[in-house]
Amino acid sequence: MNLGPLPRHDAVHVLSDIHMGGQPGFQILRETARLANHVLRLAQQRPEAEVALVLNGDVFDTLAEDIKGYVAIDDAVDAVGRIMDVTFKGIWDALAAFVHTPRRTLVFVIGNHDIEIAFPPVQRLVVARLAGDDPVARARIEFSTLGAGYTCLVGGARVYCTHGNEVDAWNYNRYEDLARVARRMNAAQPFDPADWQPNAGTKMVKEVMNAVKRRYAWIDLLKPETSAAVGTLMVIDPGQMKKIGELVGIVGEKIKGGTQIDGRLSGDGFVPPAAGAAPPSLEQLLGPNLLAARAVKPVADDMLLASEQRLRGGAEAAAPEATLGTGQLVWDRLTGWITGVDPAEALRRALKDWLRGDQTFDISQRDDTYVDVMKNVGPAIDIVVTGHTHLARGIDLGGGRLYFNSGTWIRLMRFTEAMLKDTASFKAVYDTLTDGKMASIDAAVFNGEPLLMDRTSEVEIAAEGGAVVGRLNRIQGDGSGPPLAECELRRS
Repeated sequence: MNLGPLPRHDAVHVLSDIHMGGQPGFQILRETARLANHVLRLAQQRPEAEVALVLNGDVFDTLAEDIKGYVAIDDAVDAVGRIMDVTFKGIWDALAAFVHTPRRTLVFVIGNHDIEIAFPPVQRLVVARLAGDDPVARARIEFSTLGAGYTCLVGGARVYCTHGNEVDAWNYNRYEDLARVARRMNAAQPFDPADWQPNAGTKMVKEVMNAVKRRYAWIDLLKPETSAAVGTLMVIDPGQMKKIGELVGIVGEKIKGGTQIDGRLSGDGFVPPAAGAAPPSLEQLLGPNLLAARAVKPVADDMLLASEQRLRGGAEAAAPEATLGTGQLVWDRLTGWITGVDPAEALRRALKDWLRGDQTFDISQRDDTYVDVMKNVGPAIDIVVTGHTHLARGIDLGGGRLYFNSGTWIRLMRFTEAMLKDTASFKAVYDTLTDGKMASIDAAVFNGEPLLMDRTSEVEIAAEGGAVVGRLNRIQGDGSGPPLAECELRRS
């Protein structure tokens, strides 16, 4: 396959999941000065080299902003402008300095929290903010917003950068729908927000997580894209869990999303998700550890079964109010059942379910994103770089092929086995979590172990001495000094 000439760089630095957005006190990005200094360092070092900085998705986070609906349309420019010029100005000043530096290229790859980057008015705003009227600086900015990722050459290696949500049934983007919105914007046509069909991850954030976040600011630090999240949310804030119809629909949307990942580019207009997928089971919703806290009463099982039959399209499927009514009864029963468990013990069990099998800090772990992305990458790609999971990775695939995940720049909350061992060991942690404030989370230390880890990272791909080297770097201190290479892999 002849892809024509690809961009050539001497080095590529990939960062993802920065999540610039939200009001003070609710922002999950903390190391803003460190990031700004790191960008300035990349602008200044190796002035003779061609260097690209790839922002590989979820650069800003409109889901953390007060926007109308699930996607910012009329307020997209205002929301992104506020992020660039008010809340995170220092970072964007550094990016502006980067694109005004010779031999530098800045690439924006779309994620699932910053889908507005696909809209022409937002792209124009970003270019104007970073490059002004300088045509040379403007030419140094590229956008990849079609879900195709960014491909380039470093030395003799072909490098492919993609956010990773393309293979995530919770968070896949409908790129053709984004293109339709963009066309309407450019043609000055009105847009009906009811036309927009959000993915399950977006619905979870907007309908549930943001409301919980007002009381428990740390909730964003745990990834919501797992069924057992529902159990955790029900334990910490049962009042939010009254919307059983919506929550079953959200997790069911994830299941349906799994059937649409390969067929999302429909040409038939704004197409809602296909109907007919089975809703999640009780264990999927709550998790086995939480369920084991008390035996579930048979009547609750019977009620849930009846609800599932209706949701699957049974005899009463034509009466949605009956479905929601049964679901509400189930949820009310389950809420009463869960609240009968000691709150600290219930939260401990829910967190164990949420983090079950968690290997966040094992950089060699071949997780689901790795598996599914690599299924869709051809053998001509030498180095793959993803993000999205917030889990840094560096894996030598053999045969001269490498895989990296660039991790994240947001706070990372780490529950150790010692913290979750039993109710007594969890008590101090529980008190901190129920306090809810981000400042309390930032300061929390248990048995000498901080609750938050300081682990801001990037992936560096560089041509050095006739070879191509890939590094997973940890950016430390104020960001102005050299990073710590956690993993260094050479193409054999």
